[in-house]
Amino acid sequence: MKSIIILFCLILLNHNVMAEEESTAHFYSFRTLSIEVASQAAHAALYACRKRGYSVAVAVVDRGGNVQVVLRDRLAGPHTPETATRKAWTANSFRQSTANLAEFLQKGQIPNQVQHNPGALLTGGGVKIESQGELLGAIGVAGAPPGKSESDSLDDACARSGIKVIQEILDFAE
Repeated sequence: MKSIIILFCLILLNHNVMAEEESTAHFYSFRTLSIEVASQAAHAALYACRKRGYSVAVAVVDRGGNVQVVLRDRLAGPHTPETATRKAWTANSFRQSTANLAEFLQKGQIPNQVQHNPGALLTGGGVKIESQGELLGAIGVAGAPPGKSESDSLDDACARSGIKVIQEILDFAE
């Protein structure tokens, strides 16, 4: 009788553990950028480029690649909102700055087909936004002239200026 009770307890315990594992397997939680923080970063990036004398467009996407904010300065070209969005989407999707991706492509460190991925744009100006090692989204800037290399891109510098403005929020986010 004692062994039957022990067996019953083990079965019940195992059932409870499996039920708990099943209930957590259906859902997961993650953090993403709020529209307010995305807007702060976008405005800061736009103003950073404007201070340098360039009219640009800025796009911020959330961790799912969904557009949160798009801003176009008054003299930025008509192509710049789409270009900024593609840069942000690419940085987010590949979890890498677009300047790094462009250099990897040029050095043959990633397959040539990567540049033909629908929506991808491998040129400087797209930077991922992270907090505590977790991807929250990305920012893309388009419209400033290119630098001597992708890592010298003025678009890239403006995108990083946008992230710098929200860095304290990112550092202390829960």
